[in-house]
Amino acid sequence: MLLGEDFDLHEEHRDHNHIHSHDHHDDHHHHDNHYSDMQARVKALETLLTEKGLIDPAAIDVIVETYETKVGPRNGAHVVAKAWSDADFADWLKRDATAAIASLGFTGRQGEHMRAVFNTADTHNLVVCTLCSCYPWSVLGLPPVWYKAPAYRSRAVIDPRGVLAEFGLTLPEEKKIRIWDSTAELRYLVIPERPAGTEGMDEAALAGLVSRDAMIGTAIAGSPEALR
Repeated sequence: MLLGEDFDLHEEHRDHNHIHSHDHHDDHHHHDNHYSDMQARVKALETLLTEKGLIDPAAIDVIVETYETKVGPRNGAHVVAKAWSDADFADWLKRDATAAIASLGFTGRQGEHMRAVFNTADTHNLVVCTLCSCYPWSVLGLPPVWYKAPAYRSRAVIDPRGVLAEFGLTLPEEKKIRIWDSTAELRYLVIPERPAGTEGMDEAALAGLVSRDAMIGTAIAGSPEALR
């Protein structure tokens, strides 16, 4: 779903930081601890369930760590690297991303129906979920906090160029920006442009150039020089 193109998260970002700072100050003043209200509730619930023997905190930590740093983003990076190095796979990914991604063993919760959108020399893709936080867990892991924040969900649609600038990504004025709205029925994976100077790299090395943010569209793939 194309929502718009070529539309300053800076002010919103600054406001958000101001609010966060104010809230943190208030929390500290009223509660004298380092937890937000929500974090305190989660901690209390975790403590209660642990005391009743219903959960194992260590197991929860392993699951979170897996989704944040192992399962998700590495899977997506592997998909991108294969698309860069295998033209047939890239074509399959364009036609049926769900099947192509599943062929690599990456499927399951929140990734049942996928579409891959390819960045090109004249078009940059950016993914957002305007209603909530729909996100392809199977290839990207857990969504970052900013992806779920109202500031990103609203400003990405009306001012994507300003939003990207806040992430440190300034695109040429002539490059179009396409916004894709992720839903419960369909989730998106951005295939970044392959960096120059990577012709002799294998898939494993190529995957090392691909970040989670690049697969959402708030960054571009790194260069080989960045790894040195």
